Amino acid sequence: MAIDEKTRAEILRLYYAEKWKIGTIARQLGVHHATVERAVAATGEPVHLRRRRPSMIDPFLPFVRQTLAVWPGLPSTRLYQMAVERGYRGSQSHFRNMIAPERPRPVAEAYLRLKTLPGEQAQVDWAHFGKVRIGRAERPLMGFVMVLSYSRRPFLRFYLNAGMDNFLRGHVEAFEAWQGVPRELWYDNLKSVVAERRGDAIRFNPRFLDFAGHYRFLPKPVAVARGNEKGRVERAIRYVRDSFFAARAWRDIDDLNAQAQAWCDGIAADRPWAEDRSITVREAFERESGSFIALPGDRYPADERVEVRIGKTPYARFDLNDYSVPHTHVRRILTAVATLEEVRILDGADVIATHPRSFDKGACIEIDEHIAELARRKSHARRLRGQDRLVRAAPNSERLLAEAAPRGAYIGATVAALLRLLDQYGAAELEAAIDEALERGVPHPNAVRLSLTRRREQRNEPPPIPVSLPSDPRVRDIAVRDHDLGGYDGLAGQPEQDCEE
Repeated sequence: MAIDEKTRAEILRLYYAEKWKIGTIARQLGVHHATVERAVAATGEPVHLRRRRPSMIDPFLPFVRQTLAVWPGLPSTRLYQMAVERGYRGSQSHFRNMIAPERPRPVAEAYLRLKTLPGEQAQVDWAHFGKVRIGRAERPLMGFVMVLSYSRRPFLRFYLNAGMDNFLRGHVEAFEAWQGVPRELWYDNLKSVVAERRGDAIRFNPRFLDFAGHYRFLPKPVAVARGNEKGRVERAIRYVRDSFFAARAWRDIDDLNAQAQAWCDGIAADRPWAEDRSITVREAFERESGSFIALPGDRYPADERVEVRIGKTPYARFDLNDYSVPHTHVRRILTAVATLEEVRILDGADVIATHPRSFDKGACIEIDEHIAELARRKSHARRLRGQDRLVRAAPNSERLLAEAAPRGAYIGATVAALLRLLDQYGAAELEAAIDEALERGVPHPNAVRLSLTRRREQRNEPPPIPVSLPSDPRVRDIAVRDHDLGGYDGLAGQPEQDCEE
């Protein structure tokens, strides 16, 4: 329990001047006896503590002290099991409370205050700010924070994930905002920076190493579990949470980033500088800006680049959404290249589609020309398949279609009507009816239908019953023509010959 200076002074007066006991002081002032003991012990004088009652743990305390001297970090659960094996019969919670004072306390480590030269160092880290819902998608809101170690000038940008591409984008935007690059950038052991680490042996992420070479800075991962080495970015993140993000209203991530930029250029830049409070962070940054490494002539490409497999439908799946591609590129592997604003689909080096990027989930982003062209091709293909079947079954139908087109007939409807007559009457009857319609100069399905009806009635046959065929095109698209059987009649008229060996 924390106490104020007035209560502390009263405790010391009652203990030393009035000779009150620890328990009496605690009861009268309404504080815990341990609080009184700590206040008295802080003066360096011996404290007359209350006499502790005998406990069943007392015979085991020498064993506990010896064990903790060798294994100071041994968990109390394991130490309790060892004591039980040696005859201890108390509860585990009581055992844990009683050995807590016996556990050796680590020696407090002292740290040197780090000072850096202007333009020498910046520290970088991610900060998580909860989640944001976009349509049906719930995405993490991640803050990229980079702070200059000399001037304490921060850079803040929000993204919807902490992937490598956004990590590099944050660096590029920070360098461009400051119009220069610090000589060293210090990091925690992020996967975006460190691919593998064994002690001081570090294998950097190859893409990040290429990025560092492009901007000519030295990446320095801090030692494992040594957060004090990048304390300035940790404090900057805490400052962002308290001064900027707390109770802030924003429409979308673009609005949030615009407010973050204004905060960095305003409130964060106008606060007093930590090294000399007579000047501001803005003035310290002006001193530092001349010491940066100059920006290279070209911007590093930080776009996301992934392979996408196109199935039987003309869509590329990228980041939880579908983007249309031309139907000529189905059943292929293409490349999706994405910025925060757009998604481009590439076939090799050729851009075949460009879409606005969506951060929704399950959205279908289409270009009207892609779908319209596919629908037109499908319609044309269906018409050609039906026309091909009709011409194979009744060759004269090709002439009928050629004569019907100049008269304004719709070819698709004409083919469909003739196919229905083909299914009802067969190829031979349809061929004869088409010939009759052409002789009369009426190239129309109705003329063919009347001819078929008249021929059926002359033969005194009942109306045909339509046959329902399955939807399998291998069955529906088969055209079977009637063949002349006269050859068989000739064979039937020949005398039989004996075959002798």
